[in-house]
Amino acid sequence: MGEFDGEQKELINKLVNFPMIDGKRTRDNIKLICEVVKVGVAGTIYNVPGIVARDCQQTLAIRWILGAAFKRRISYMISLEKCSFDEILDAYRKREISRKRRKNLHGLASTNRSFAHFRWWQSDIT
Repeated sequence: MGEFDGEQKELINKLVNFPMIDGKRTRDNIKLICEVVKVGVAGTIYNVPGIVARDCQQTLAIRWILGAAFKRRISYMISLEKCSFDEILDAYRKREISRKRRKNLHGLASTNRSFAHFRWWQSDIT
């Protein structure tokens, strides 16, 4: 095994001293349940809420956590390991960018609930 530098040792100490991080709970805190899709009906475009498939929920949650870690990395002086570790901890604690993004999408879906009956409408809008 190779030697660790100071920053890596600090990350390892944080991880060891932190109560067991449940990856499933972290992912479930970020998972998107409903999404908004644009549907065109009679020349008008509506934002229609719909359910997200389970595989897509997990994929989006992981993608959002990694995207937030990249955004958190302001300069290349901060390692991506540290940023991703911090983002996973924040996701576990239900904080930060990924959680806000989920909350905003769920709010948008609940705002457009009245258009849910257009969910099965045929549309070519992307």
